Amino acid sequence: MVQTRPIVIPSPPFLLGQKGDCPLFPSLFLLVVKPMPPRLRQRQAGSPFWRLPPLGLLLLIILLSAGSSASAGLGKRQPAPCGPPALNGLVTCGGYGVGSDRSPRLGHNLDRSFTPASILKIVTALAALEILGPDFRFATRFTVNTQGDLFIQGFGDPLLDSEEVLVIVKSLQALGLSQVHDLILDDSAFRLSAMGAGNDGTLNPYDAANGALAVNFNTINVQVMADGRVISAEPQTPTLPLMAEAGRHLAPGMQRINISQAKDRVPRYTGQLFQALLAKNGIQVQGAIRTGTTPAGLAPLLVHRAREPLVEMVRAMLRYSSNYIANQLFLTVGASRYDYPADWPKARRAVQNFYKTRLPKVAPFLHLEEGSGLSRKNTVTPAAMLAVLEAFRPFADLLPEKNTQRIKTGTMEGVYSLAGYLTSENGLESFVIILNQRKNSREAVLERLKRGL
Repeated sequence: MVQTRPIVIPSPPFLLGQKGDCPLFPSLFLLVVKPMPPRLRQRQAGSPFWRLPPLGLLLLIILLSAGSSASAGLGKRQPAPCGPPALNGLVTCGGYGVGSDRSPRLGHNLDRSFTPASILKIVTALAALEILGPDFRFATRFTVNTQGDLFIQGFGDPLLDSEEVLVIVKSLQALGLSQVHDLILDDSAFRLSAMGAGNDGTLNPYDAANGALAVNFNTINVQVMADGRVISAEPQTPTLPLMAEAGRHLAPGMQRINISQAKDRVPRYTGQLFQALLAKNGIQVQGAIRTGTTPAGLAPLLVHRAREPLVEMVRAMLRYSSNYIANQLFLTVGASRYDYPADWPKARRAVQNFYKTRLPKVAPFLHLEEGSGLSRKNTVTPAAMLAVLEAFRPFADLLPEKNTQRIKTGTMEGVYSLAGYLTSENGLESFVIILNQRKNSREAVLERLKRGL
């Protein structure tokens, strides 16, 4: 029996808008920050705990616009400009729908394409759950050669955090590993020549790069002391040499930073964490930490399976809007269909082909550049989103609960969306609201739709 432990993930991405995508405000550029502490745990019925230590206050700045026009059902996809307003001006550039995509009871601009922001994670989640399976668990392989080098081969486990690394170290210790020559990190399962679309490469945690072998979501949580010393801000993570380097120019206080902007820091961080926890448990790394490829033909000493099945990763991804988890799943779906190494084109092709088979009427109206919703090149029609929600109905409980409703939000500069299920006398009814406009009126639109049920 596998023992479940708490899922620990950093704050979900602060959503960063891009300029030049809005026909009304082409030069507008604002930063949108969604508040969320860096690590989370909360008890759910039948689920593990989710811890949520405090991080501090974050700011939400907003607004932009893009287009639509009125129609109903899954017809020909129509681009901007915006059509007529709806709901007494609450919707100036957007669309909404309630009910089945085949016969929506309420709708506006159902066949126009809009930038969806994070509600796109539902599209990614359905593909991952049906392609990989709810019980899928990520693997990380550990292999030792005749020289005593330990190879760590990653396959994209998004929950490979400090606590999980400690579990791995204890497993290696139990298997008789007592010393290591070189520690060799193998991230060859992902071939990512560039960051995902919509990732601006900043030091903010929401821009952490994806990869086959990364720990703690490619972020470091440090405490910068008044005297300039930099120490780990969490008990499960030892203070590592990279922390002093990454935090030396930061203001005093607790800081979570993305270390993936400098590519060499990712393997250094992973290697230093494994080295420190191996040493703490009596396994000394006598040689260097370096990158390399696991030799073919060597049987692994240990194949470690992620502590949580995919369904729980999806729950965390949707509840806390983790862009990092979303794109780890997106890339893994691509590799599962078209083999490793995973890359962005394989992921896009796999998800698109999945929908061509699973929901053939929807596929022409879904365009995914990446799996999280960060890219403004992602587009979806409200009618297509209703179809995805109908297919996602068996997994409705994975969506965040809000006042007995199951709702996923999406927020970027000038993009305000809601999608999920409203409670009616007939049970749960699918709904979607996508606004590509300056005013964030999505809650008011939702209230109007609820009154129309």
